[in-house]
Amino acid sequence: MASKKLTRFNDPIYGFIGIPSPLIFDLIAHPYFQRLRRISQMGLSYLVYPGAHHTRFQHALGSMHLMQRAVQMLRFKGVAIDKKEEEGLLVAILLHDIGHGPFSHAMEHSIVEGVQHEAISLFFMERLNHKFNGSLTTAIAIFKGTHPKNFLNQLVSGQLDMDRMDYLKRDSFYTGVSEGNINAERLIAMLNVVDGNLVVEEKGIYSVEKFLMARRFMYWQVYLHKTSLVAEQLLIRSLKRAKELLDRGKEVSCSDTLHFFLTTKITASDFSETVLHRFSLLDDVDILGALKQWRQHPDRVLSHLCAMLLDRKLLHIKLKNKPFDPNKVKTRLEQLKQEESFTEEEAAYFVFSDTIANTAYNSGKQQIYIRKDKGRLVDIIKVSDHFNLEALSKKVTKHYLCYPKERFSDTL
Repeated sequence: MASKKLTRFNDPIYGFIGIPSPLIFDLIAHPYFQRLRRISQMGLSYLVYPGAHHTRFQHALGSMHLMQRAVQMLRFKGVAIDKKEEEGLLVAILLHDIGHGPFSHAMEHSIVEGVQHEAISLFFMERLNHKFNGSLTTAIAIFKGTHPKNFLNQLVSGQLDMDRMDYLKRDSFYTGVSEGNINAERLIAMLNVVDGNLVVEEKGIYSVEKFLMARRFMYWQVYLHKTSLVAEQLLIRSLKRAKELLDRGKEVSCSDTLHFFLTTKITASDFSETVLHRFSLLDDVDILGALKQWRQHPDRVLSHLCAMLLDRKLLHIKLKNKPFDPNKVKTRLEQLKQEESFTEEEAAYFVFSDTIANTAYNSGKQQIYIRKDKGRLVDIIKVSDHFNLEALSKKVTKHYLCYPKERFSDTL
């Protein structure tokens, strides 16, 4: 281990989290991972829940801690996990979110279009694997789902993975939304492996029910909260407007790193070592610094978008179960064009409608199996007597409409 000054972290959720190996220590110390200290875990949710300022760094360490507990429990039950696979699991879960851009999900397709953060995480892992002489090979196989032991991937990316267990518990803690709190220790204690797949002991049925309900509450009460939603849209539209102005040859000041991504179209095939390095230099600070500069920009659209975010004077947002009447949207658009002397293109930055959707339990992708007596496996939906559980497997879609609350001259 390169240094013995720091061998554990004091986490507000779990207490002390130990660093289990020299490789893990070196990965945590690497600039790629340290960058996660400057990436917010919950995007702009702090505009609704003031305590939600925690980072991807904390979440990654918490997920690794839970993975250590899961490995201990499964070994106790006779599941074969060798040292190499254990370290692979810990590295995979530690680095599973290393590809997130500024403000996490809020800007997933604003910086790099059409490339999911999981793909960028894999690019980082492959680069680190080269640097650490192949030490991440097992972790990469687990992360990609190509390892012969399927349950290893399920522990990293599944319906009951350590990622979900940590973010529900952690986000609940920092937002103060107690409905999202789960008993991760109990859930882990109920895990087992049958025919190479992760299952839950029958005694864990109620813990799984609580987990799925907590996930539903957190998505609709926190992650998809309407205020967070409109704030994220303003952030996305600020970056979009800045790109348009740069394309027109206008001057838009920002950090060199952000300027590169605003002026360069990057696809998955473009992620060279140089581009990956540039991406590793990008974090929340670049975006916040840009917003503070852009609020003084002569372009009214860009300056209004940034001022709204920085001062928390957001657009009004309405949610419905049915689509909004296009004529009502058009009426709002025309009203704003007249009041602010905007073109239709400019007004569309502030008047728009779209949809959001969520499925708490995606049984089509991967099922949660309960191990009944004599080893029989049954889907949680069929064995549960919770009247709401079957509804959680259905996709819920909501429609929203955003528009200014009042004239810009009265608010900015």
